[in-house]
Amino acid sequence: MFCLSRRSSSALLRSAFQLRGDATASVSCSTLFSNPEGIGVVNSGNHSLAFRNSSLCTSQVSLPSSRCFSDGSGDTSPRLDRKFLAQLWISDMKMLKAMEKRYGKASKHRNCPEDDDDNQSSLAQPNGRSLSGTSTKENDYEPTVKQPPVSQSMSGPLKPTTSDEVKIANLLARSNLLITRDIEWANLVLGIEQENRYCVVDVCYPQAPVGSIREKSNLLARQLLRIRRPFVASITDALGNELFRVRRPFWWITSSIYAEIDGEEIGVVHQRWHLWRRIYDLYLGNQQFAVVENPGFWDWTFTVKDADGEVLAQIDRDWRGFGFEIFTDAGQYVIRFGKSDAASKTGPAKMVEELEVKRPLTLSERAVALALAISLDNDYFSRHGGWGIPFMAVGE
Repeated sequence: MFCLSRRSSSALLRSAFQLRGDATASVSCSTLFSNPEGIGVVNSGNHSLAFRNSSLCTSQVSLPSSRCFSDGSGDTSPRLDRKFLAQLWISDMKMLKAMEKRYGKASKHRNCPEDDDDNQSSLAQPNGRSLSGTSTKENDYEPTVKQPPVSQSMSGPLKPTTSDEVKIANLLARSNLLITRDIEWANLVLGIEQENRYCVVDVCYPQAPVGSIREKSNLLARQLLRIRRPFVASITDALGNELFRVRRPFWWITSSIYAEIDGEEIGVVHQRWHLWRRIYDLYLGNQQFAVVENPGFWDWTFTVKDADGEVLAQIDRDWRGFGFEIFTDAGQYVIRFGKSDAASKTGPAKMVEELEVKRPLTLSERAVALALAISLDNDYFSRHGGWGIPFMAVGE
């Protein structure tokens, strides 16, 4: 048995209570007790260490008091106020972004308890072997987002007949697609035209998106040509894999947009000029399979019909509210392809009104209909100006 001097005893207590005040320590020459006011005291010779509700207070040692709580009983210990939480949140976000920039995908999985193999991979040696003896790969991570299942069975007209249709089946074999355009803050505040971005959601599975659409165009062309600018938009699934593209060249009188899979054109949508009506012809290859004849003005429903006037699909432009419609381009569109399978109609999807169609569109025809929705957004529902004037739209 040995005895500790006052200095060594104080150092031992200081190391034991330095970071957290809720820990307990036992020293041979110390006694721990609590008084009725909730203040715990550790005595060691002539030195004493007190803590109140996990907040350390001592006259002999200066300890860090960040992230300490105060009971509000008039003591002078630091408080956990809103300003401190805001600074803490900002520092944590900066650290998160720095780790994501440095380690890429690995930082996004660092808090997942099920990724034990990923935690062991941080101890990997240069030869690709970890200390536990298992091999590691640099980007061997499971995706956190999964593609929602289709809401229409891929049989009959929806059965893929080519390799191109197999590629787009998981996105387009659905009864209703909700397409929402993102808010363009630079366009809203500064009048700078940005690349359009859209999120695609299946109404039967609203928990996660099934795909996205992103425009790729020249910055100078966007500012000078506005809605007449040429661009290429990539349509991807929920995992970020590109399924097909739509290409829209520069136009002056009437617009056209082409649907392409792996660089091969599968269909096109041509706008037909009219003084007030909105007319579009839809082609699959060189053969026209549908037409859209909208009466114009305030009618935001675009019905896709065949040569006999029978309904094949429908595109509705939804009203999102006064603020969205006046100040932003963040439009929302619903493409209705017909009835969905009964098994996929769960929850809020049971309240969705189904569209009666003469025949379901094939997967290739649905790709052309999706291209039509993008063309409608750029032709009629995009801001036509701005030119650096905040919160104002200057028409062409």
